[in-house]
Amino acid sequence: MSLSSSKLQPAAGRSDYILECCTDSTASALAAHRGGADRLELCSNLIIGGTTPTLSLFESIREQCDIRIHILIRPRFGDFLYSEDEIRIMEKDIARFRKAGADGVVIGALNPDGTLNPEALKRLIGQAEGMHLTLHRAFDMCKDAEEALETACTLGFDTILTSGQKNCCTDGIPLLNELQTQAADRLTIMAGAGVNASVIERLLTETSLHAFHMSGKKVINSAMTYRNPSVSMGLPGFDEYSLWQTDEEAIRTARKVLS
Repeated sequence: MSLSSSKLQPAAGRSDYILECCTDSTASALAAHRGGADRLELCSNLIIGGTTPTLSLFESIREQCDIRIHILIRPRFGDFLYSEDEIRIMEKDIARFRKAGADGVVIGALNPDGTLNPEALKRLIGQAEGMHLTLHRAFDMCKDAEEALETACTLGFDTILTSGQKNCCTDGIPLLNELQTQAADRLTIMAGAGVNASVIERLLTETSLHAFHMSGKKVINSAMTYRNPSVSMGLPGFDEYSLWQTDEEAIRTARKVLS
């Protein structure tokens, strides 16, 4: 079931605030949905900031609930300076997810000098006809936030996901307020990075933002009973026996704050 033709609207009986949950598994997506999230940012590999999810993961979630799903398009871990091959891969991914019925895409691309890459972004946007467009936190790596916002507006983005160019959005509150004023009604500034129910309470007091992005993650111990102590499959510092999953109650608590 595709919701791509519907406009972004809060659920019946709720305020006009938007609660987006970033998830990388079916279990997390369904927990976010039960907890009251308005929409998902769907990715893979959330532990490294997220990469493009599989089409099968999207289809698994879509089969089980009708929540709006925005797809993160990021072909690899690391910076946002993409090669021609990577841009072509992203174009193809967007086209496939649009055909499959995804509601939006979450994209970003930079030039070496820390500006947005409008040529690359125009190509990606060209594949996303009719979809909601979110500029992801590549924005937070730009050298001039004001200039980047104007470029985003010109390109036709609907939303910018940002922490105010800080590791945690509470440290970025001054810039978030400046961006909100600058954006006016041209696009939505959505706060992300470190967001939970208590942070939302603070943001509601100190900003006029109405869109919030969180993972609500909890760490689950793997059910593996045998663990080979001589082998590690992940990067140094990554424990493959500690699994991230969205906490339904954390989403529900944040939803209550917004309601």
